[in-house]
Amino acid sequence: MEVANETVIKKPKRLTSVVWNHFERVRKADLCYAVCVHCNKKLSGSSNSGTTHLRNHLMRCLKRFNYDVSQLLSAKKRKKENTLTIANISYDEGQRKEEYLKPTIVKYEPEQRKDEVFNVQSSWFDQDRSRLDLARMIILHGYPLAMVEHVGFKVFVKNLQPLFDVVPNSTVELSCMEIYGKERQKVHDMLSKLQGRINLAVEMWSSPENTNHVCMMAHYIGDDWKLQKKILNFVTLDSSHTDDLLSGVIIKCLMDWDIGSKLFAVTLDDFSTNDDIVLRIKEQILENKSRLSNGQLLDVRSAAHVLNSIVQDAMEALRVVLQKIRGTVRYVKSSQSIQGKFKEMVLQTGINSQKNLVLDCPIRWNSTYLMLETAIEYRNAFCQLPDLDLDLALSDEEWEWASSITGYLKLFVEIINVFSSNKCPTANIYFPEICHVHIQLIDWCKSPDNFLSSLAAKMKAKFDKYWSKCSLSLAVAAILDPRFKMKLVEYYYSQIYGSTALERIKEVSDGLKELFSTYSICSTLMDQGSALPLGSLPSSSNDGRDRLKGFDKFLHETSQSQTAISDLEKYLDEPVFPHNCNFNILNWWRVHTPRYPILSMMARDVLGTPMSTVSQESAFHAGGRVLDSCRCPLTPETRQALICTQDWLRIQSDDPGPSSSHYALPLYVETN
Repeated sequence: MEVANETVIKKPKRLTSVVWNHFERVRKADLCYAVCVHCNKKLSGSSNSGTTHLRNHLMRCLKRFNYDVSQLLSAKKRKKENTLTIANISYDEGQRKEEYLKPTIVKYEPEQRKDEVFNVQSSWFDQDRSRLDLARMIILHGYPLAMVEHVGFKVFVKNLQPLFDVVPNSTVELSCMEIYGKERQKVHDMLSKLQGRINLAVEMWSSPENTNHVCMMAHYIGDDWKLQKKILNFVTLDSSHTDDLLSGVIIKCLMDWDIGSKLFAVTLDDFSTNDDIVLRIKEQILENKSRLSNGQLLDVRSAAHVLNSIVQDAMEALRVVLQKIRGTVRYVKSSQSIQGKFKEMVLQTGINSQKNLVLDCPIRWNSTYLMLETAIEYRNAFCQLPDLDLDLALSDEEWEWASSITGYLKLFVEIINVFSSNKCPTANIYFPEICHVHIQLIDWCKSPDNFLSSLAAKMKAKFDKYWSKCSLSLAVAAILDPRFKMKLVEYYYSQIYGSTALERIKEVSDGLKELFSTYSICSTLMDQGSALPLGSLPSSSNDGRDRLKGFDKFLHETSQSQTAISDLEKYLDEPVFPHNCNFNILNWWRVHTPRYPILSMMARDVLGTPMSTVSQESAFHAGGRVLDSCRCPLTPETRQALICTQDWLRIQSDDPGPSSSHYALPLYVETN
């Protein structure tokens, strides 16, 4: 037989790859073969063939016998790492082979529990855990669920871990829902234990399929005095939804999360939203017997959204001028020869600008501002361009309009950048910016140009509606900044209101004292052993103590008033804190909580109020937030689970604490 002529070759010292622990090298005449000790298959064993083909065979072979191949993979990694430092190691070459661990062959146990503790003497592969890790990865990075059906993904996973059975799309969806359920319970437990109050931000989303969605997010300052936010619900609305339906969705969210008693403020993204929505929420809170004084609930509208709306008025007024400038820029950029002529005109007119002409993206108005800003600098060159279509030529008056409105847009770009780029947007940062807009609108309305003055009047009318609703909330938040206190309100109100400034300042002062009085009463009741949540008043019921709730308030006002008010007065009477760009207001209040125990409770709730709901990526987008197309085909329940859980997992991954890595444990423990 031919096999009789084959001789087993003793492995020379240079055969150091771990794969040779699974092959015998034999020679037949002048040819060398590698014979697998598991299946007796013969492969090329010459030194020129390398070991890649042997390793590939071994991976397939071991999988058929349900052996763990992790040691084979890890040994390859260790070999690579060792060769990187070989020049620095002195050793006896005769011991070289012993430096590599002999792979431990461990069979895969399908019934192994996913929560089983890893044994350092063995190595187990866990299909259930890997399935959940895959689902968690898809959630965290926003990958489409269908990626598990992609051929490239399946090949990658099989090469990475042949023991893993790639699960179908439906199974991944169920795994995502399982993770959502567990993470939701964690968030619910955390919110229920929160000492402070919760602010709810409500933002409308659209989708490529023209469906509307509402995203509800909780904003709060935790017990560690850090600003936090978590998406609670992402609900798909019926195409014919009304304000009644929207208020019902919000109320259901509060009930599902059991946070009605903790609610401090509701922030809506559309300043023109019907006030009845917040009124219905107030009524629901009153029915649940938890309220602020006089049933108050802060009704806030997003500052960035009102500024965006004002900008759209300016864009619409300048629409014809924008079309001409856009057409002129497109004409200049249409060919190299025209660009050359344009550069000649720039030199002839003495323009020193080094900016390049830009064509805007109409749905992102900050790009329109950049186009206008650059075009105005090249105004004289545009006017000298030969062969320019007369329909694109701007009159001197139109250039003046463009220049003035560009100045308006510059202010709005700067302010929205302040709002959207701030990593800790506490409520105190908004008041000075919004007041500056107010002052500028008053000034713009005085323009002698009828076009500009009428535009400014329209913008101011829209702004006034927002200001009448939110100015008190903005002012109170600014007062709670120890660098400003009442002085900032006095400074801006004197410019805005002139002779009536003192009356307006008193309104702010009275509102501040009323809110503080609410917290003072609650603090007194809590000291007396009441189980009321912070910021709540006694509720209406039939027990004897509740019949005396008026007496509680009378007792507080007559015997405790001076002590409670002194907390606020002490804060206001003390000098303002030096203005510092690195000032951390939350850290300041954390440190000064013992000095202002009641006022610090109020500050935590007020400063955590979201005065703007716009995200950085959509700050200048004319159409608002748009849902990803890959999530449109999903069911509403799955869509909500993916969006909410992604938000929660991202917060965990940003947390350096040990809890953030609980799902990133190594899948294998190597045997030493």
